Amino acid sequence: MRRLGVVVALAVTLTATAVIVGGAGDKGRPSTTAAPPLRYPAAPDGLPAGDLDRGVTVLRDRVRESPRDFRSWAALGSAYVEQARTHADPTRYAEADRALGRALRLRPGYDGALAGRAALAAARHDFTGALRYADRALAANAYNERALASRIDALVELGSYDRALRAARTADARRPGIPVFTRYAYVRELRGDVTGARAALERALGSAREPDDIAYVATALAQLAWRQGHYVEAARRCAVALRAEPAYVPALETRGRVRAARGETAAAVADLREVVARQPLPGHLVTLGELYEVRGDRERAREQYALITAWTELARANGVNADLDTALAAADHGDRTTALAAARAEWGRRHTVHTADALAWALHGAGRDKEALRYARRATATGFREAPFFYHRAVIEHRAGSARAARHWLRAALDLNPGFSPVGARDAVRLQKELG
Repeated sequence: MRRLGVVVALAVTLTATAVIVGGAGDKGRPSTTAAPPLRYPAAPDGLPAGDLDRGVTVLRDRVRESPRDFRSWAALGSAYVEQARTHADPTRYAEADRALGRALRLRPGYDGALAGRAALAAARHDFTGALRYADRALAANAYNERALASRIDALVELGSYDRALRAARTADARRPGIPVFTRYAYVRELRGDVTGARAALERALGSAREPDDIAYVATALAQLAWRQGHYVEAARRCAVALRAEPAYVPALETRGRVRAARGETAAAVADLREVVARQPLPGHLVTLGELYEVRGDRERAREQYALITAWTELARANGVNADLDTALAAADHGDRTTALAAARAEWGRRHTVHTADALAWALHGAGRDKEALRYARRATATGFREAPFFYHRAVIEHRAGSARAARHWLRAALDLNPGFSPVGARDAVRLQKELG
């Protein structure tokens, strides 16, 4: 009964934000998930300044008094998308859909509502739809910041990195600011330009004035440093973020990863327990589960993994495509057949480095390493420096019969970020010893 109660409570609060998700159960294989890049939300047009919840209340009152106010309906729909993100409440997506639909019925072609539709589609992982709505919004208003940001997101998630870079440059020329700077940084990082990514984020931090802006950008810099294995810098950036916003969950989560990588397991568990208590998202649950696992507390680890299934069901019930997330989690903590089916489905929709890595790892789990090698090579082809990708390729190269290539990619993973995952990094060291 206790676990049922936890699952029910979790299902009420989980958000449909892309991280790690999938079937429950531990096969003893390493999870190599990494913290997802932060995406700064462009403020919805017409949303009152200040507290998001208060703004939603104001907008609800406004449309109740003036039901033909299409601008307020569009702002309300976009605000619901933000509430889903910040409050871990994907049921807001349905409300967002209704409000944005009402705005477009009142004023067909209104760019604020179309930009809201783009953000909603991206939140549900319908990136083709997000691109379509962003393009329509920009046709109506080429300077709509929300549409410019959503267009970059959609192109990134569809694997069109060259087009995403051009879109980021266009957005920077039209509406320079934190939403564009942070996206520009991630596009640069995906292409292997870590220096350019850091410069763009420093530019964003220099323009940040509000505490939540400072916390957001400082955490993005912390995550960039973390992915490069620069733990001292990552910890310093987390401290900046937490001074600005002491309860900022992404900064707490990143600090927990840094502490785990430095062997401060008790402190890392404390951070992740606080994170999970406030935002029980699948990626957070996986990280906390792995920390329990490396401490030898496999029962608690399994409890964290078991809760992930609730997110998958809730996400899909609210129109979110969760195949990539299912593939990643199921390959490490669930059913291998499920992982492979989900990875193939996602690869059929979009060809990103992340979907290539997920399919490679799922194929490896199915014992099809020679086929997996093709996708592992694609995942490491753009220059993106991600230790889990390197580790996956090392394992696949080893199983495919190339010890020399396996040693190269394993060394690359451990040189880049030796603490990339509590369980994965431990198993990488074991493989290194096996390979000599």
